[in-house]
Order: sequence, then C-alpha cells, then structure tokens
Amino acid sequence: MRKLFGMPEEEKLVNYYSCSYWKGRVPRQGWLYLSVNHLCFYSFLLGKEVTLVVQWTDVTQLDKNDTLLFPESIHVNTRDTEHYFSMFLNINDTFKLMEQLANIAMRQLLDNESFSADHSLPKPCKTLRNVSALKRDLDARAKNERYRALFRLTQDERLDGHTDCTLWTPFAKMHVVGQMFVSNNYICFASREEDLCQLIIPLREVSIVEKADSSSVLPSPLSISTKNKMTFLFANLKDRDFLVQRISDFLQRTPDRLCGLTGQSVSHSNTKGRHKSRNSYESLMNIAALRHLIDLPEDLGPKATKEKMKEESWNIHFFEFGRGVCMYRTSKTRDLVLKGIPESLRGELWLLFSGAQNEMAAYPGYYAELVEQAMGRCTLATEEIERDLHRSMPEHHAFQNEMGIAALRRVLTAYAARNPGIGYCQAMNIVTSVLLLYCTEEEAFWLLVALCERMLPDYYNTRVVGALVDQGVFEELTRECLPLLYEHMQDLGVISTISLSWFLTLFLSVMPFDSAVLLVDCFFYEGIKVIFQVSLAVLHANMEQLLACTDEGEAMTILGRYLDNVVNKQTVSPPIPHLHALLTSGDEPPPEIDIFELIKTSYEKFGSLRADVIEQMRFKQRLKVIQSLEDTAKRSVVRAVMTESAFTIEELEELYVLFKAKHIMSCYWGASSTAAERHDPSLPYLEQYRIDCGQFSQLFTTLAPWNCGLHTISLAARLFRLLDHNKDSLINFKEFITGLSGMYHGDMTEKLKLLYKLHLPPGTHNCENKPYAPRVMLTMPDAALLCVQEQFIELCKTLYNMFSEDPLEQELYHAIATVASLLLRIGEVGKKFTNNGSKKSDLQPLAGEVNPQPDKEDSSGEAGSAQSLVSKALAEAQLETPPQPTNGSDEEAKDDTSISSYSVVSTGSLQCEDIADDTVLIGCSAVDADWSISFEQVLASLLTEPALVNYFEKKHDIRNKMAVCKTQRAVERQISSSSDHELAHLT
Repeated sequence: MRKLFGMPEEEKLVNYYSCSYWKGRVPRQGWLYLSVNHLCFYSFLLGKEVTLVVQWTDVTQLDKNDTLLFPESIHVNTRDTEHYFSMFLNINDTFKLMEQLANIAMRQLLDNESFSADHSLPKPCKTLRNVSALKRDLDARAKNERYRALFRLTQDERLDGHTDCTLWTPFAKMHVVGQMFVSNNYICFASREEDLCQLIIPLREVSIVEKADSSSVLPSPLSISTKNKMTFLFANLKDRDFLVQRISDFLQRTPDRLCGLTGQSVSHSNTKGRHKSRNSYESLMNIAALRHLIDLPEDLGPKATKEKMKEESWNIHFFEFGRGVCMYRTSKTRDLVLKGIPESLRGELWLLFSGAQNEMAAYPGYYAELVEQAMGRCTLATEEIERDLHRSMPEHHAFQNEMGIAALRRVLTAYAARNPGIGYCQAMNIVTSVLLLYCTEEEAFWLLVALCERMLPDYYNTRVVGALVDQGVFEELTRECLPLLYEHMQDLGVISTISLSWFLTLFLSVMPFDSAVLLVDCFFYEGIKVIFQVSLAVLHANMEQLLACTDEGEAMTILGRYLDNVVNKQTVSPPIPHLHALLTSGDEPPPEIDIFELIKTSYEKFGSLRADVIEQMRFKQRLKVIQSLEDTAKRSVVRAVMTESAFTIEELEELYVLFKAKHIMSCYWGASSTAAERHDPSLPYLEQYRIDCGQFSQLFTTLAPWNCGLHTISLAARLFRLLDHNKDSLINFKEFITGLSGMYHGDMTEKLKLLYKLHLPPGTHNCENKPYAPRVMLTMPDAALLCVQEQFIELCKTLYNMFSEDPLEQELYHAIATVASLLLRIGEVGKKFTNNGSKKSDLQPLAGEVNPQPDKEDSSGEAGSAQSLVSKALAEAQLETPPQPTNGSDEEAKDDTSISSYSVVSTGSLQCEDIADDTVLIGCSAVDADWSISFEQVLASLLTEPALVNYFEKKHDIRNKMAVCKTQRAVERQISSSSDHELAHLT
C-alpha cells in the first residue's frame, strides 16, 4: 500500500478487499485498501491504471445500497465527489469496517484525538491469515462497545469472550437460551429472545464458582453464588473448564480479594488525601435526597393508596426476581417501570438501570476527593455554573434555599473537574437538579457521569453534537413514520428547532415536572429510544393542527401548549408550578393529557424502534452533522479574515481546507507536537488549527507565487519565523493568510518590504527552532539595515531564483546584477562616511543620487570588489549550492544551507507599515561592521530597472496554484531517489 499510494511508514493498513470501482458506467476490478486514515483503490488492467485516495475525514456520506445501476454496492460521498464500489465477497464485513474507520475520523474532527492501537486487548489463540493486528483490534473494539452498551458498563470494561449457554430462571421454572459474556469485572447474560431475561453479575459480588454434576437434562452445568445468597445456574457450556479458569483468574484480580477481604467491596488504595476529603465532605455527600426537605401532605387519599400499591408491586418483584445489581431483568421489569417507579425507590432503581451503581462501587471516595479539589477554584466552567445555579429549578422548594443550591454547585463543579473536555454545558443544571431530588450528592454525580459519558454521548459539549445527531435521526424517523407531517414541517423548518430542548433535558424543561420524571424513569431503563418514541407520539397527537400551521411560531405554540398540559394524576408530590406553562397558557387551554396514556401510545405506535437501528441511523447523521459543523467553522473563519485579506471568499475557503488538512495530518503522521498541543477547543475557530514549520514549507512551496527552486525551503522557513508572533513554533490560519496575501495582493513596495524583512538580521532560524550563538546587538534608531556578507547575498540569491523560467529571465538577471552592484557601492560610500565620523542623516539622499555607473576614480577599488561580490552571489545561486563565507570565519561556515541562518520577527503587520519602526541592527563581521543599506535605498535602486518594476507589479492568480494542490494526492509523499516517477510528479 505504501508503494502504491506513497504513504509514509506511520500509515497503517487495516485490511484490503477485492472489488470493483465504478468509474462512470464501467467497473474497474481491483483492490480496496482500508487504512486508519484513508480509503484507497488501485486497479491495473489492460495497461490502464486507476488510483484513488480518499481521506476518512473528508467523507460526508457512507451508504450500502442495492440498485439496478449499482447492485449491492457501497456508496462513498465527499464534498466534491462520489464513489461506488461493488462485487465484494462479503460486503457486510467490509461496510462495518468502513463505518468504524469513518467514525474514528469523525471523532478526530470532533475531539482531535488520533487513533491508537489498544495493546491491552487479548491476543488471539492462533494467528489468522490475511488479517492485520489492527483489524483484530477494531473488531475487538466494536464488540466491546456493543457489550458495554447492552449492559450499561463503564468505558474501561473489556470483553474477554462470550459463549452460547442456557440460564435457569426460577421465576419461570425454565431454561432460557442465550449467551454468557465474561469480562474483567462482570459476568453477564442476555437471552436470545429480546426482553426475555438479562442478568449482570459483578465479580465483586461473587462468592463461589463451581462445576455441578452433568446429566442428560443438564449438560455441563456451572453454578455461581453471590454474597447476597443468590445462586445462578448456567448449562450447555461448550468449554466449561476453560471458562471456570478464566472466571477464577478474574476473581483473583478483584480489589477485595487482592486485599484479603470478603463480603465487602472497598478499595484500600486510597491515599491520605482521599481519606481526608472523604471525612471533610462526608456530612455533605451523604445528605438524603433533597425531596425530603419538602413537607408532604399527611392525607393524600387514593393517590397515597396508589403509591403504596406500586411499592408493594416492586417488593413482590424483588422477592421473585432479586434485588440489586444481580436482579433478573425481564419484560415484567419494564412493565413495572412504565407504570411509574415509586418515589421511595426512584433513586435506587435509577442507579441500578443506568449502571451508575457499579461505577460508584468501583471508585469509593472519588466524588469527595473531586469536590475537595474543585471547590474554591475559579474557571470558565465554575463561572458558567454560578450563573445557572439559581435558574435550574427555581419553582421547586428544594432549590429555594442555600442547601439545595450548594449541593447542585458541588455536583456540577466536581463533574467539570472530572471531565474538563465537557466542563459544563447548559441543560446539565436542569438534569442534575432532578437527580438530586431522589439521590444523594454522590449518587447524583455518578448518574450524571452515566448520562454524559454513556447514555447521551456528546450531548453536553460546546457544540451539542450528540443532540444535533439525534435531531437528524428524529427527522429521519419522522419521515418514515409520519411522511405527510414531515414534508409540511420541513417547509416550516421547525422539527429540529422544536425538539432540541426535548432531547437535551429529557422533556424536563418543556413538560410539568411530575410528568417528565416518569419519562426519566423509562429513559434510565430503555435508553434514548424512549425519547424518540414519545417525541413521535407528541407529533402524531398534534398532526392535524400542525398540518394546518402556516408559520414556525404557530407550530411551536401548538406543541408547547400540548406539553404544558401533560399531567401526572397519580403523583403524591405537592403541585409544582410549571413556568413554561405560565408563558404559553391561553384563555381556553387544551384538555389535559395523561402522561401514562402518552407513554402507552408511544409504545403501541412506535415501540418497534430498536437500539441497534438507532445506532445505525446515528452513524449516518454523525457524518452529516460534524461535516456541517466543520463547514460552519470554515465560514466563521473566512468572515473573520476576509477584511484583512484581498482574497475572495471562495479562495479563502479553499485555502482553509488545505490548511486544515495539513493540521489533521499532523495528528497521526509523526508531528513534532501532539494533537492536544495544537488544538484547543476553547479558542475561537480561527486559532484552533495550527501547523508547524515543516507543514508550512510544504504549503508555501505549492501555493506561493515566488518559486525559488531549492531556495524556496529557506525562504519558507524565514517567512514562518516572521509570522510566528508568539514564538510557539506554530502558526494559525490568520497568520498564514497574512503572509500569503502580502505576496499575492501587495503592491510593489509591499512585496519588496516583505522580501527585505525576510532577510533582516538576526537571520532565519531553522525549522527545528534550534538556538544559535548570540550575535552582537547594536541599536539603530531609524531603520533596520542589511549586512552585505550575509543578508545581502541571501537577498540576491532569493531574487535570482525567483526569476528562473520567467519569459524575461535574462533581462531580469541583468537588471538584478546592475541593482546589486549599485547597492554595494551605496553601502561602500556609506561605510566611508561612517568611518569619517559623519552622521547617519547625511546618507539619506544617497539612494537617489548615486550614479549606477561607477566613477572613474573608484573603478579600481570599490566598484571592482562590488562586481566580484555580486558575481559570486549570483554564481552561487545559479549552482544552487550553499555560498561560501567571504571572510572564511568558522562561525558562518556552520550553516550548511545558507550563509544566513537568522531572520527578524516583526511585531506588526506585513502590510505597508513603516519599516523604520524596526530598530534592531545586527553587526556583521569585524571587517564590514559599518557596511549597511536601508529599505529606501533598495527600493530606489530597484525603481531604476523597468524589468524589475514590471515583475513585482505583475498580479498572480492563486486559483491555479490551488487547483494543482487539489489534484495532487491528499497524502504526504515519501521521496525516494530510485523513484523517478515520484520525483517527476513532485516537480
């Protein structure tokens, strides 16, 4: 792959497949190569070669379809092109791998995290032919993700293996067929028939694992007993002995057994600081749920009776199915959840169903430690939290006093400290305040972790990507389930506008609290599918009115008033005013809607939704959303820089794409700095993407109008140092455009001033930013000047190389030789005046007064030396070899690329500022310490040559350069001396 597509060593091949690539209506048989960062295709048939390279970060759509034109094919879309691949031996496996790689690329765009192989994954028992280690890695990751999502386990849980088996269910008196899953901390079971039975056994709860006697009725049985006296019987295990050994190995690694403890799961690895924080905040984090601060009415009549009946139903369920993390979860469990969880059990069951209970048990004391670390610190997140504390649930009594506000502050601040990538996002305060009504602070914290990191991925960040993805899924579901309404709502453009807050706050901000909390019950048990179902049911219930709407505001009012009147008639809590309802109520409010009827309707009409289908739809929408966000960011950046550049909007957008592509490549191809150092999401989009000197040199070589041959790299390094204002060895897009704009759209004076600045002392640093020996620093109040033996020769070489292959090449060479001779004579005359003690102001008119032709009396002296120095400089430039120092000093011979290794970094703009503002003069060798020329002298001398004036006044079009850059392969090339084709293509 590296030879075919010119990839560097860092690029890793995942797998390759035989297939056909449809170019027009003709299929080309070849090989599809899937690497970590690219999709590549190569075909060579009948003397015709087809090569395709697509970056995963450029993919906007990925579909598997079956049409008459493209039978059973994979469709790959980018912003500019679309590609079809077909005739795969196993198209499903190929498509799954492509989905996974595209997902990794979208994560890279979102978080700037590069792909890294997981070395902790178990090694296969035997090596599989034609399957790379990365392919096995990705397959294992996919299985781990499905396993964690199915059983709501933490992100660090890794599946060790799974096997078919049966589980004896005492409540049904039968053996249920399914699969057992074993990981480093859990034994799980899922029935083959959905919702029939699910079981989670944490290894910290296991007391005995033993093999039972086999029989014809119960072959290869395995008994697992827990500390709470529950026993689970598995049978029909294919390799029981190996399974028992693996479980035993994992049991030996559990924290309680490592410390010789039984009957409890407490980690004794806590430091003194953790014990101290635990003691300091013990009274705070163990406060009961805030709902106990409310005085409940003593006599609630039928409502209290209904609540007692619910509690009794759950107690019966616990007796029959078990209580706690090892409870059997069946369809009966779901039916009880849909009827509403009792107030007294809500916190316990939320922790159980979300998986937060397992995570809290694994990290005792973690929350208290976070609170101690985070409280008192002032960050952007804490400032935003303080602004939102008093508007989380102001209508609820629990948050009308300092105790409730302080608890909310601690939970949100602790989570911001745990996850700085998210920090704090609006809507987190509303959800967290509800959690605190039914849980202690520590329990609410772990529920918030489960929500933000597992159940609602990417919802709570600065761009709410996860919520926007689910809006796209919701629109797609609306089109499938309610096509007429979808078409009408699309015309109004309100689906996403209306439903975004429904998903972000789980209906808590748009529905009365007592009703919305029942949806939260269902959400913690069923996941996000419940929110989709209820949202579709809301639209369906208002379909006739919505179809009659003529504008966006009317549709939003209809849905807002409907949700305001969704009531929970069974609640035992005192009535809580709904602020949103006060704003949308009219003279004749619509009839009340029972929340239980709404939930029941959602399951009857839209209960066929499946979690795996939603995940598939999420993938498609994630590509669209993230690429749309990237387009929005691009437009924002272009608007920010267009006032400071003469490039058109279209040109700036193309330049931004090329610039960002260089930045992204640095994330995975051996950059000098890590992706985290280059990308700071808290910065404006204009400053988020940055490139280093090497990447800038590549862009400069391709895009700059000044092509100086091999001298271009040296010139690029000089310009990079000039643009790098903060000296961090990285430049952002604005700085990049500033340098490019000066070369393309500046007038003659501006272009010459830029060239002059690029050759000012102390010279150019190399791309590695290595320190150099200090030079003698002198102060010159009027101007920064050039020294002949270093900077002036470099300037001559740059100009000479710029004229190569120009139609007026010879005329330009003659002109620059004449100007160089003139400038050398000016410097020599100025040196004489300086040596005689004259003032610098006496030299100012020399630029316009000196005759280009040498005087007779000077022809044997200064003129002769000037001509020989110019000839030497131009000869060195023509040979493209490093010039030799004229005085033979060892210090100047150390630089093997040019005599000058220094450049000055201006603090101002490159555009037409007065060069006299630069006040630094760098001394040259001891021989010519007084020799110097000013920019005004350079400009005046060049104006005497019409060929040079015409050259620098000529306008260049960057679109041709960008077109060449786009047609080149979007990969970094390794140049080999033996590859003539490669070198020719690069040239």
